[in-house]
Amino acid sequence: MGIRIAMTEYLRRIADDELDLYLETFGAVLLKGPRWCGKTTTAMNHAKSVIKMQSVGKSQENLAAARSQPSMILRGEKPRLIDEWQVVPSIWDAIRTDVDETGRAGSYILTGSRDLFGEGYMHSGAGRIGVLFMRTMSLFESGDSNGSVSLGGMFSGSGDSGWKPSPLSMDDIAYCLCRGGWPDNMGLDYRRCALKIRSYMDLTYASDDVSLGKYIKDSSAARDIVRSYSRNISSTASMKTILDDVLKEDISMPESRFYDYVGALKGAYIIDDVPAWNPSVRSRTAMRASPKRDLADPSIAALYLGVTPDSFAGDLKTFGLLFESMCLRDLKVYAQGLGGKMSYYRDRYGLEADAVITLDDGRYGLVEVKLWEDGVREGADNLLALEGLLRDAGFRPPSFKMVVTAGGIAYSRPDGVSVVPIGCLRN
Repeated sequence: MGIRIAMTEYLRRIADDELDLYLETFGAVLLKGPRWCGKTTTAMNHAKSVIKMQSVGKSQENLAAARSQPSMILRGEKPRLIDEWQVVPSIWDAIRTDVDETGRAGSYILTGSRDLFGEGYMHSGAGRIGVLFMRTMSLFESGDSNGSVSLGGMFSGSGDSGWKPSPLSMDDIAYCLCRGGWPDNMGLDYRRCALKIRSYMDLTYASDDVSLGKYIKDSSAARDIVRSYSRNISSTASMKTILDDVLKEDISMPESRFYDYVGALKGAYIIDDVPAWNPSVRSRTAMRASPKRDLADPSIAALYLGVTPDSFAGDLKTFGLLFESMCLRDLKVYAQGLGGKMSYYRDRYGLEADAVITLDDGRYGLVEVKLWEDGVREGADNLLALEGLLRDAGFRPPSFKMVVTAGGIAYSRPDGVSVVPIGCLRN
Protein backbone atom coordinates (compact mmCIF):
# COMPACT_ATOMS: atom_id res chain seq x y z
CA MET A 1 0.00 0.00 0.00
CA GLY A 2 1.27 3.46 -0.86
CA ILE A 3 4.14 4.57 -3.01
CA ARG A 4 7.61 3.56 -1.84
CA ILE A 5 10.72 5.47 -2.93
CA ALA A 6 14.18 4.23 -2.04
CA MET A 7 16.12 7.14 -0.56
CA THR A 8 19.34 6.47 -2.45
CA GLU A 9 19.35 9.87 -4.14
CA TYR A 10 18.52 13.38 -3.05
CA LEU A 11 14.93 14.32 -3.84
CA ARG A 12 15.06 17.87 -5.14
CA ARG A 13 12.98 20.33 -3.17
CA ILE A 14 11.04 23.35 -4.37
CA ALA A 15 13.16 25.32 -1.89
CA ASP A 16 16.27 24.48 -3.97
CA ASP A 17 15.27 26.99 -6.65
CA GLU A 18 14.35 29.54 -4.00
CA LEU A 19 17.70 29.06 -2.29
CA ASP A 20 19.55 29.61 -5.56
CA LEU A 21 17.74 32.92 -6.02
CA TYR A 22 18.40 34.01 -2.43
CA LEU A 23 22.11 33.19 -2.70
CA GLU A 24 22.33 35.35 -5.82
CA THR A 25 20.62 38.20 -3.94
CA PHE A 26 21.84 38.22 -0.33
CA GLY A 27 25.21 37.94 1.35
CA ALA A 28 23.80 35.21 3.59
CA VAL A 29 20.64 33.12 3.70
CA LEU A 30 18.91 31.78 6.79
CA LEU A 31 17.08 28.55 5.96
CA LYS A 32 14.69 27.95 8.82
CA GLY A 33 11.95 25.46 9.60
CA PRO A 34 11.14 22.47 11.81
CA ARG A 35 13.84 19.97 12.65
CA TRP A 36 13.98 16.88 10.42
CA CYS A 37 12.34 18.59 7.42
CA GLY A 38 15.53 18.36 5.33
CA LYS A 39 17.05 21.82 5.73
CA THR A 40 20.62 20.65 6.28
CA THR A 41 20.55 18.18 3.38
CA THR A 42 19.19 20.83 1.04
CA ALA A 43 21.71 23.42 2.24
CA MET A 44 24.59 20.98 1.76
CA ASN A 45 23.63 20.66 -1.90
CA HIS A 46 24.41 24.36 -2.30
CA ALA A 47 27.37 24.78 0.07
CA LYS A 48 31.09 24.37 -0.67
CA SER A 49 32.11 24.05 2.98
CA VAL A 50 30.20 22.99 6.08
CA ILE A 51 30.45 23.29 9.85
CA LYS A 52 27.84 21.63 12.05
CA MET A 53 27.56 23.31 15.43
CA GLN A 54 26.07 20.17 16.96
CA SER A 55 28.29 17.66 15.16
CA VAL A 56 28.82 14.43 17.07
CA GLY A 57 32.26 14.43 18.69
CA LYS A 58 33.10 18.04 17.74
CA SER A 59 30.22 20.08 19.17
CA GLN A 60 32.14 21.26 22.26
CA GLU A 61 35.13 22.24 20.14
CA ASN A 62 32.94 24.12 17.66
CA LEU A 63 30.97 25.84 20.42
CA ALA A 64 34.12 26.96 22.20
CA ALA A 65 35.55 28.40 18.99
CA ALA A 66 32.32 30.18 18.14
CA ARG A 67 32.02 31.74 21.58
CA SER A 68 35.61 32.89 21.86
CA GLN A 69 36.10 34.08 18.29
CA PRO A 70 33.03 33.78 16.03
CA SER A 71 35.04 34.79 12.95
CA MET A 72 36.87 31.43 13.13
CA ILE A 73 33.59 29.68 12.30
CA LEU A 74 33.28 31.73 9.10
CA ARG A 75 36.54 30.47 7.59
CA GLY A 76 35.98 28.17 4.65
CA GLU A 77 35.07 28.09 0.97
CA LYS A 78 31.93 30.02 0.12
CA PRO A 79 29.04 29.47 0.27
CA ARG A 80 29.76 28.20 3.79
CA LEU A 81 27.02 26.33 5.63
CA ILE A 82 26.74 26.86 9.38
CA ASP A 83 24.26 24.28 10.62
CA GLU A 84 22.18 25.00 13.76
CA TRP A 85 23.84 28.39 14.16
CA GLN A 86 21.40 29.46 16.88
CA VAL A 87 23.29 27.52 19.59
CA VAL A 88 25.75 30.46 19.50
CA PRO A 89 23.66 33.52 18.55
CA SER A 90 26.74 35.76 18.23
CA ILE A 91 27.44 33.98 14.92
CA TRP A 92 24.61 36.03 13.42
CA ASP A 93 26.29 39.38 14.08
CA ALA A 94 29.67 38.04 12.92
CA ILE A 95 28.12 37.06 9.58
CA ARG A 96 26.28 40.35 9.27
CA THR A 97 29.54 42.24 9.84
CA ASP A 98 31.42 40.10 7.31
CA VAL A 99 28.70 40.58 4.68
CA ASP A 100 28.81 44.34 5.32
CA GLU A 101 32.56 44.43 4.81
CA THR A 102 32.82 42.19 1.75
CA GLY A 103 29.58 43.04 -0.04
CA ARG A 104 29.70 39.58 -1.60
CA ALA A 105 26.47 37.70 -2.34
CA GLY A 106 26.07 34.03 -1.53
CA SER A 107 28.71 33.79 1.18
CA TYR A 108 26.83 31.94 3.92
CA ILE A 109 23.92 29.58 4.48
CA LEU A 110 22.60 29.24 8.01
CA THR A 111 20.13 26.58 9.08
CA GLY A 112 18.08 26.80 12.24
CA SER A 113 15.20 25.04 13.95
CA ARG A 114 14.31 27.72 16.45
CA ASP A 115 13.19 31.31 16.00
CA LEU A 116 15.41 33.61 18.08
CA PHE A 117 14.10 36.86 16.67
CA GLY A 118 12.44 39.12 19.17
CA GLU A 119 14.72 38.01 22.00
CA GLY A 120 16.51 41.34 21.83
CA TYR A 121 20.20 40.62 21.31
CA MET A 122 20.69 40.46 17.56
CA HIS A 123 20.81 43.03 14.81
CA SER A 124 18.10 42.16 12.30
CA GLY A 125 20.41 41.76 9.33
CA ALA A 126 17.74 43.33 7.12
CA GLY A 127 18.93 43.74 3.56
CA ARG A 128 21.98 41.58 4.19
CA ILE A 129 20.56 38.22 5.27
CA GLY A 130 17.62 36.69 3.43
CA VAL A 131 15.23 34.46 5.37
CA LEU A 132 13.76 31.41 3.62
CA PHE A 133 11.27 29.08 5.31
CA MET A 134 11.28 25.35 4.57
CA ARG A 135 8.50 22.89 5.39
CA THR A 136 8.18 19.15 5.19
CA MET A 137 7.92 17.64 1.71
CA SER A 138 4.86 18.16 -0.44
CA LEU A 139 3.46 15.19 -2.37
CA PHE A 140 5.09 16.48 -5.55
CA GLU A 141 8.49 16.69 -3.88
CA SER A 142 8.15 13.18 -2.46
CA GLY A 143 7.22 11.80 -5.88
CA ASP A 144 3.67 10.88 -4.90
CA SER A 145 2.00 13.55 -7.07
CA ASN A 146 2.52 13.33 -10.83
CA GLY A 147 2.54 17.15 -11.01
CA SER A 148 0.36 17.29 -14.11
CA VAL A 149 -1.49 20.37 -12.79
CA SER A 150 0.68 23.40 -12.06
CA LEU A 151 -0.48 26.01 -9.56
CA GLY A 152 1.63 28.50 -11.49
CA GLY A 153 -0.17 27.43 -14.64
CA MET A 154 -3.50 28.06 -12.92
CA PHE A 155 -2.39 31.62 -12.23
CA SER A 156 -1.17 32.18 -15.79
CA GLY A 157 -4.30 30.67 -17.34
CA SER A 158 -2.39 28.02 -19.29
CA GLY A 159 -5.44 25.76 -19.29
CA ASP A 160 -5.81 22.06 -18.63
CA SER A 161 -3.46 20.77 -21.33
CA GLY A 162 -1.67 17.64 -20.16
CA TRP A 163 -3.77 16.98 -17.06
CA LYS A 164 -3.59 13.32 -16.06
CA PRO A 165 -5.46 11.08 -13.62
CA SER A 166 -4.14 10.98 -10.07
CA PRO A 167 -1.86 8.00 -9.39
CA LEU A 168 -3.07 7.82 -5.78
CA SER A 169 -5.78 5.55 -4.42
CA MET A 170 -7.50 6.34 -1.13
CA ASP A 171 -5.18 3.85 0.58
CA ASP A 172 -2.21 5.72 -0.91
CA ILE A 173 -3.60 9.02 0.37
CA ALA A 174 -3.94 7.53 3.86
CA TYR A 175 -0.38 6.22 3.78
CA CYS A 176 1.07 9.55 2.53
CA LEU A 177 -0.84 11.45 5.20
CA CYS A 178 0.29 9.18 8.06
CA ARG A 179 3.86 8.89 6.75
CA GLY A 180 4.12 12.65 6.49
CA GLY A 181 6.49 14.74 4.45
CA TRP A 182 9.57 13.86 6.51
CA PRO A 183 12.43 12.98 4.13
CA ASP A 184 13.72 10.18 6.38
CA ASN A 185 10.34 8.44 6.21
CA MET A 186 10.36 8.05 2.44
CA GLY A 187 10.27 4.40 1.45
CA LEU A 188 9.43 3.09 4.92
CA ASP A 189 6.38 1.12 6.00
CA TYR A 190 3.95 2.92 8.29
CA ARG A 191 5.02 1.17 11.49
CA ARG A 192 8.55 2.51 11.15
CA CYS A 193 7.25 5.94 10.13
CA ALA A 194 5.09 6.13 13.25
CA LEU A 195 8.02 5.14 15.48
CA LYS A 196 10.17 7.87 13.95
CA ILE A 197 7.48 10.55 14.26
CA ARG A 198 6.75 9.68 17.90
CA SER A 199 10.45 9.72 18.76
CA TYR A 200 10.89 13.02 16.91
CA MET A 201 8.09 14.64 18.88
CA ASP A 202 9.27 13.25 22.22
CA LEU A 203 12.78 14.58 21.62
CA THR A 204 11.36 17.93 20.52
CA TYR A 205 9.36 18.31 23.75
CA ALA A 206 12.47 17.50 25.79
CA SER A 207 14.77 19.81 23.83
CA ASP A 208 15.82 23.27 24.92
CA ASP A 209 13.81 24.62 21.97
CA VAL A 210 10.56 23.86 23.80
CA SER A 211 11.54 23.22 27.44
CA LEU A 212 11.39 26.74 28.84
CA GLY A 213 14.15 27.71 31.22
CA LYS A 214 11.91 29.47 33.73
CA TYR A 215 9.97 26.28 34.40
CA ILE A 216 10.98 22.85 35.60
CA LYS A 217 11.46 20.83 32.41
CA ASP A 218 7.98 19.47 31.65
CA SER A 219 7.57 17.83 28.26
CA SER A 220 3.98 16.84 29.07
CA ALA A 221 2.83 20.47 28.88
CA ALA A 222 3.96 20.84 25.26
CA ARG A 223 2.64 17.38 24.40
CA ASP A 224 -0.82 18.18 25.76
CA ILE A 225 -0.97 21.33 23.63
CA VAL A 226 0.00 19.45 20.45
CA ARG A 227 -2.58 16.77 21.23
CA SER A 228 -5.24 19.46 21.58
CA TYR A 229 -4.08 21.05 18.33
CA SER A 230 -4.46 17.62 16.74
CA ARG A 231 -8.04 17.37 17.97
CA ASN A 232 -8.72 20.83 16.55
CA ILE A 233 -6.78 20.43 13.30
CA SER A 234 -8.08 22.43 10.31
CA SER A 235 -10.55 24.28 12.56
CA THR A 236 -10.72 27.89 13.71
CA ALA A 237 -10.82 26.94 17.39
CA SER A 238 -9.88 29.83 19.65
CA MET A 239 -6.89 29.61 21.95
CA LYS A 240 -9.38 29.67 24.84
CA THR A 241 -10.94 26.49 23.42
CA ILE A 242 -7.54 24.82 23.18
CA LEU A 243 -6.62 25.96 26.70
CA ASP A 244 -9.86 24.51 28.09
CA ASP A 245 -9.18 21.28 26.23
CA VAL A 246 -5.66 21.08 27.68
CA LEU A 247 -6.95 21.75 31.20
CA LYS A 248 -9.12 18.62 30.96
CA GLU A 249 -5.86 16.64 30.98
CA ASP A 250 -3.68 18.94 33.08
CA ILE A 251 -5.73 21.00 35.50
CA SER A 252 -2.55 22.29 37.12
CA MET A 253 -1.28 24.20 34.08
CA PRO A 254 -1.54 27.97 34.65
CA GLU A 255 -2.74 30.06 31.72
CA SER A 256 0.60 31.89 31.56
CA ARG A 257 2.48 28.60 31.19
CA PHE A 258 0.08 27.47 28.47
CA TYR A 259 0.77 30.57 26.37
CA ASP A 260 4.51 30.32 26.99
CA TYR A 261 4.54 26.78 25.65
CA VAL A 262 2.39 27.75 22.67
CA GLY A 263 4.97 30.43 21.87
CA ALA A 264 7.80 27.91 22.21
CA LEU A 265 6.05 25.45 19.88
CA LYS A 266 5.58 28.21 17.35
CA GLY A 267 9.23 29.17 17.77
CA ALA A 268 10.22 25.57 17.03
CA TYR A 269 7.90 25.64 13.97
CA ILE A 270 5.74 22.77 15.26
CA ILE A 271 2.66 24.99 15.20
CA ASP A 272 2.08 26.38 11.71
CA ASP A 273 -1.29 28.14 11.78
CA VAL A 274 -3.00 29.48 8.65
CA PRO A 275 -3.84 33.20 8.96
CA ALA A 276 -7.23 34.62 8.02
CA TRP A 277 -7.62 36.59 4.79
CA ASN A 278 -9.45 39.84 5.48
CA PRO A 279 -10.33 41.65 2.26
CA SER A 280 -12.35 44.83 2.70
CA VAL A 281 -15.65 43.35 1.58
CA ARG A 282 -17.54 43.09 4.86
CA SER A 283 -17.22 44.48 8.35
CA ARG A 284 -14.55 42.85 10.46
CA THR A 285 -17.26 41.58 12.83
CA ALA A 286 -18.60 39.41 9.99
CA MET A 287 -15.29 37.75 9.19
CA ARG A 288 -13.51 35.07 11.16
CA ALA A 289 -10.17 36.43 12.34
CA SER A 290 -8.90 33.42 14.30
CA PRO A 291 -6.14 31.48 12.54
CA LYS A 292 -6.93 28.03 11.21
CA ARG A 293 -5.15 25.58 13.49
CA ASP A 294 -2.40 23.61 11.82
CA LEU A 295 0.82 21.76 12.62
CA ALA A 296 4.14 21.35 10.83
CA ASP A 297 2.90 18.13 9.21
CA PRO A 298 -0.44 16.27 9.19
CA SER A 299 1.31 13.08 10.31
CA ILE A 300 1.74 14.58 13.80
CA ALA A 301 -2.01 15.02 14.23
CA ALA A 302 -2.68 11.60 12.69
CA LEU A 303 -0.35 9.99 15.23
CA TYR A 304 -2.03 11.60 18.23
CA LEU A 305 -5.53 10.95 16.89
CA GLY A 306 -4.77 7.28 16.31
CA VAL A 307 -5.40 7.45 12.56
CA THR A 308 -3.39 4.88 10.59
CA PRO A 309 -3.40 3.79 6.93
CA ASP A 310 -5.47 0.77 8.01
CA SER A 311 -7.93 2.52 10.32
CA PHE A 312 -8.83 5.77 8.53
CA ALA A 313 -12.18 4.46 7.29
CA GLY A 314 -13.39 4.16 10.89
CA ASP A 315 -13.68 7.95 11.30
CA LEU A 316 -14.06 9.63 7.93
CA LYS A 317 -14.83 13.04 9.45
CA THR A 318 -11.46 13.11 11.22
CA PHE A 319 -9.75 11.73 8.15
CA GLY A 320 -11.28 14.55 6.11
CA LEU A 321 -9.82 17.17 8.46
CA LEU A 322 -6.41 15.51 8.28
CA PHE A 323 -6.68 15.39 4.50
CA GLU A 324 -7.38 19.12 4.49
CA SER A 325 -4.28 19.68 6.64
CA MET A 326 -2.16 17.70 4.17
CA CYS A 327 -3.54 19.71 1.24
CA LEU A 328 -2.88 22.98 3.09
CA ARG A 329 0.71 21.90 3.74
CA ASP A 330 1.21 21.25 0.03
CA LEU A 331 -0.45 24.52 -0.95
CA LYS A 332 1.81 26.42 1.48
CA VAL A 333 4.86 24.87 -0.19
CA TYR A 334 3.60 25.51 -3.73
CA ALA A 335 2.48 29.08 -2.97
CA GLN A 336 5.86 29.94 -1.46
CA GLY A 337 7.59 28.47 -4.50
CA LEU A 338 5.68 31.00 -6.61
CA GLY A 339 6.61 33.87 -4.32
CA GLY A 340 3.16 33.90 -2.77
CA LYS A 341 1.48 33.07 0.51
CA MET A 342 -1.57 31.23 1.75
CA SER A 343 -4.43 32.21 4.03
CA TYR A 344 -8.10 31.22 4.37
CA TYR A 345 -11.46 33.02 4.25
CA ARG A 346 -14.55 32.39 6.32
CA ASP A 347 -17.40 34.64 7.45
CA ARG A 348 -20.47 34.25 9.62
CA TYR A 349 -22.71 34.11 6.56
CA GLY A 350 -21.25 30.75 5.58
CA LEU A 351 -18.99 31.84 2.74
CA GLU A 352 -15.55 30.28 2.86
CA ALA A 353 -12.44 29.26 1.00
CA ASP A 354 -10.22 26.73 2.74
CA ALA A 355 -7.23 28.40 1.11
CA VAL A 356 -6.61 31.74 -0.58
CA ILE A 357 -3.35 31.84 -2.54
CA THR A 358 -2.10 35.39 -3.10
CA LEU A 359 0.86 36.56 -5.16
CA ASP A 360 2.87 39.75 -4.75
CA ASP A 361 1.37 41.25 -7.93
CA GLY A 362 -2.16 41.07 -6.51
CA ARG A 363 -3.36 37.96 -8.29
CA TYR A 364 -5.13 35.44 -6.11
CA GLY A 365 -6.83 32.06 -6.34
CA LEU A 366 -9.61 30.51 -4.26
CA VAL A 367 -9.44 26.90 -3.10
CA GLU A 368 -11.81 24.50 -1.36
CA VAL A 369 -10.72 21.06 -0.13
CA LYS A 370 -13.15 18.14 -0.38
CA LEU A 371 -12.13 14.58 0.38
CA TRP A 372 -14.88 13.01 -1.70
CA GLU A 373 -16.24 13.76 -5.15
CA ASP A 374 -19.75 14.25 -3.74
CA GLY A 375 -18.51 17.38 -1.97
CA VAL A 376 -17.27 19.05 -5.16
CA ARG A 377 -20.56 20.75 -5.97
CA GLU A 378 -20.80 22.30 -2.50
CA GLY A 379 -17.19 23.48 -2.72
CA ALA A 380 -17.71 24.97 -6.18
CA ASP A 381 -20.89 26.77 -5.08
CA ASN A 382 -18.97 28.27 -2.15
CA LEU A 383 -16.20 29.56 -4.40
CA LEU A 384 -18.64 31.02 -6.94
CA ALA A 385 -20.57 32.82 -4.20
CA LEU A 386 -17.36 34.22 -2.72
CA GLU A 387 -16.23 35.35 -6.17
CA GLY A 388 -19.53 37.20 -6.55
CA LEU A 389 -19.05 38.93 -3.21
CA LEU A 390 -15.54 40.01 -4.16
CA ARG A 391 -16.65 41.28 -7.58
CA ASP A 392 -19.44 43.31 -6.00
CA ALA A 393 -16.86 44.88 -3.68
CA GLY A 394 -14.75 45.95 -6.65
CA PHE A 395 -12.07 43.26 -6.42
CA ARG A 396 -10.43 41.89 -9.52
CA PRO A 397 -11.69 38.37 -10.29
CA PRO A 398 -9.64 35.44 -8.97
CA SER A 399 -7.15 33.89 -11.36
CA PHE A 400 -8.74 30.52 -10.64
CA LYS A 401 -11.25 28.71 -8.49
CA MET A 402 -10.22 25.19 -7.55
CA VAL A 403 -11.62 22.29 -5.55
CA VAL A 404 -8.85 19.94 -4.40
CA THR A 405 -9.96 16.32 -3.94
CA ALA A 406 -8.39 12.99 -2.99
CA GLY A 407 -8.53 11.08 -6.25
CA GLY A 408 -9.83 10.74 -9.78
CA ILE A 409 -9.15 12.92 -12.80
CA ALA A 410 -8.48 16.66 -12.97
CA TYR A 411 -11.12 18.51 -14.98
CA SER A 412 -12.78 21.88 -15.45
CA ARG A 413 -16.46 22.30 -14.64
CA PRO A 414 -18.76 24.32 -16.96
CA ASP A 415 -18.95 27.04 -14.27
CA GLY A 416 -15.19 27.59 -14.51
CA VAL A 417 -14.22 25.81 -11.30
CA SER A 418 -11.29 23.39 -11.66
CA VAL A 419 -11.40 20.08 -9.83
CA VAL A 420 -7.89 18.80 -9.10
CA PRO A 421 -6.79 15.69 -7.16
CA ILE A 422 -3.99 16.42 -4.71
CA GLY A 423 -2.01 13.68 -6.48
CA CYS A 424 -1.86 15.84 -9.63
CA LEU A 425 -0.83 19.16 -8.11
CA ARG A 426 2.55 20.94 -8.05
CA ASN A 427 3.88 24.48 -7.79
